[in-house]
Amino acid sequence: MKFFIDTANLDEIHEAYDLGVLDGVTTNPSLMAKEGISGDENVRAHYKAICNIVDDKVSAEVIATDFEGMIREGKELAKIDDKIVVKIPMIKDGVKAIKYFHSEGIRTNCTLIFSSGQALLAAKAGATYVSPFIGRLDDISFNGLELIEQIVHIYQTYGFATEVLAASVRHTMHLIQCAEIGADVVTCPLKVITGLLKHPLTDSGLAQFLADHAKVNSK
Repeated sequence: MKFFIDTANLDEIHEAYDLGVLDGVTTNPSLMAKEGISGDENVRAHYKAICNIVDDKVSAEVIATDFEGMIREGKELAKIDDKIVVKIPMIKDGVKAIKYFHSEGIRTNCTLIFSSGQALLAAKAGATYVSPFIGRLDDISFNGLELIEQIVHIYQTYGFATEVLAASVRHTMHLIQCAEIGADVVTCPLKVITGLLKHPLTDSGLAQFLADHAKVNSK
């Protein structure tokens, strides 16, 4: 499973990369706004700064919702760096744009997936990734993890190369359950990844080891 971090915060990206487990980054306009990044030039510069930290796979989202606009913006984003993956919304013109970018060799991440039918359309169009939002489905009393399982099964059945990128991951159990059911990628806040480090028996065991070492070496 690949680990992506869902943020536009450079310090968090550095921390995740330095941990040695980071495979990519996903961002969106809301995350950019959270960091106070505005204006096309500043946004592009920030994407470039992110690309300078990580090895590959930085999802950069288009704002346009019409085919021509998405193509124009997607091409501009792809020029920033070879690591850019153009993030496209799951709408009719978005599917058409994914098909276009696939024919041009530009990687895409189809975002705002909430059904297996949407995921099937995106894969047929040639999306590199699809991003089902499991936490948002949970918020309205639908089982987001069941959706991940459905998409994984469909893709395996028909041999689609599109990878399932579990998004809107809220906690470590979401991440573990996504791994269990075969998601290719999970994108989440840094705290979810670092949460995997924690276990009370690890803490108590380490404390005991250190205490025993101090006891025999204090004489």
